Amino acid sequence: MRFPHRRLVTVKAAQPLSRFTLMLIALLSLSATASVAAKDSPSGDEKNLNDSSAKAKALAQAVYDRPSGDNISSRVIMALESKGKVQKKRLLYSYGADKGKGERWGLMRFITPKDIAGTGLLSIDHPGDESDQWLYLPSLDRVRRIASSRKGGRFVGSDFFYEDLSDREVSMDNHRLLGSDEVGGVSCTLLESTPVEKSNSVYSKRVSCIHDRLLIPLRVDFYTRGDKPVKRLQASKIRKVQGYWTVYQSTMTDLKKNHKTHLITTDVIYDQQLPDNLFTQRGLADENLEKPFRPRKSAPQATGDKDKDKD
Repeated sequence: MRFPHRRLVTVKAAQPLSRFTLMLIALLSLSATASVAAKDSPSGDEKNLNDSSAKAKALAQAVYDRPSGDNISSRVIMALESKGKVQKKRLLYSYGADKGKGERWGLMRFITPKDIAGTGLLSIDHPGDESDQWLYLPSLDRVRRIASSRKGGRFVGSDFFYEDLSDREVSMDNHRLLGSDEVGGVSCTLLESTPVEKSNSVYSKRVSCIHDRLLIPLRVDFYTRGDKPVKRLQASKIRKVQGYWTVYQSTMTDLKKNHKTHLITTDVIYDQQLPDNLFTQRGLADENLEKPFRPRKSAPQATGDKDKDKD
């Protein structure tokens, strides 16, 4: 199966999408005696290892830098599935802003059902490995900071950890190419990413399956220990919106419990000049600040969702 040049891409199985621009490596010629050259010049195996490492990092950087607009607003259905049946369905709005130089902001707010309505999460990712997260609980009418020790905590009972909802820069991991694979018949490149500092991730490694043209991971396997993944994130639908390739449907699966969290995007708007005060603790607590920027539901959804926006 080859990806068609049209707006909708459907992936029937777990597989990575990625295209990357290989980094050119300049080799410096050093004047040295034959004995020094024999001692200091890397061996053929070392050169191949260095070259492979550079290509892996270049791929990771290309995925990170993939064009995705200055900001994005999304209307999303979150469906929680257990034992093959959807047990809960939630409506939320998600906002993101790329401020450049590794600074990325994110805001999520749940609209329905009533037991979670108004709950929000604010994520501020700073350059490097520093990030801050706050949770707003309307029942308590308070904003609570998420401690770094809770990175592995489940976000509102879903299969996403708090860490999964924050940005991760390329320099925070060591990267290695593992060859190629297929997802739904589409070829992709396998990229292994291992934390440089073990303390800044709940995962021991991630293995992403990257589409060689779109630079979108179609599948990401998450490991905590051992050689078997504990979770898998898989994209199943991708559309081109305002010139940007966008994941419209994805599923995070707890491979031990066979519990799944589906994310179905119904509407997306890029580059609508989201105000900075939206990504503050005040913006987190006051949904009136983000209401004007909510994308509107444009058509009935294939998921059968009947939730209505409270606006």
